[in-house]
Amino acid sequence: MPEAALVTGAASGIGRAVAERLVADGWDVLAVDVAPDADGPGEAFSADLSTRAGNRAAVDAALERFGRLDALVPNAGFQHVSPLESFDEDQWDALVALLLTSPFLLARYAWPALRESGNGRIVVVASVHGLVASPFKAGYVSAKHGVLGLVKALALEGADAGIRASAVCPGYVRTTLVEQQIADQARAHGLPEDRVVEDVLLAPQAIKRMLEPSEVADTVAYLLGPGGALFTGAPLVVDGGWTAR
Repeated sequence: MPEAALVTGAASGIGRAVAERLVADGWDVLAVDVAPDADGPGEAFSADLSTRAGNRAAVDAALERFGRLDALVPNAGFQHVSPLESFDEDQWDALVALLLTSPFLLARYAWPALRESGNGRIVVVASVHGLVASPFKAGYVSAKHGVLGLVKALALEGADAGIRASAVCPGYVRTTLVEQQIADQARAHGLPEDRVVEDVLLAPQAIKRMLEPSEVADTVAYLLGPGGALFTGAPLVVDGGWTAR
């Protein structure tokens, strides 16, 4: 029987690339999104991951469809760029709910199935912003720092149950999420939009290019595979040299 994974934010970007890679590797995949793509990789499932009910429904759906659950890939997220003084409080709550609370809830609800798997794995798609900060991103940076703490706690609790927990921390990835930030970044930094990629997004990196979603998917697949057997409680950083500074 194929191993089964639950991937969130799977309708586009990194999540879609991860789902495509796992399906190609022979996994059964529940591709969860608030607006899933029925023609995308894996089995599409709609859930509002900002709620407890949505996270529980996603785990229950994976178990119902596949009869098992071997891996979680919490990836769903969004960005909000704003100076602190005008940072919308509802946006803060929404960022924390999706980027931090959802991975916690998914892990909590899936824990018995991951333990039963005997080789349960949780790979959170975090961000280089889980390790460093940028201005105007208080909510995102805080949530991503928090999810790396969650990964450490899950790794310690899961070791005796055969459950590993790790994270991927990419730099900027060529996705719609990043493209949608450019206008907000331009306003926040007082720059023309055509200067944002070079002067803001890629400025901290040694290698001056964005990652492709498939490259992040390759990293997730490595952590889920035999080569990732001893990765737990820590992130794998794929940031073009950003955190070398």
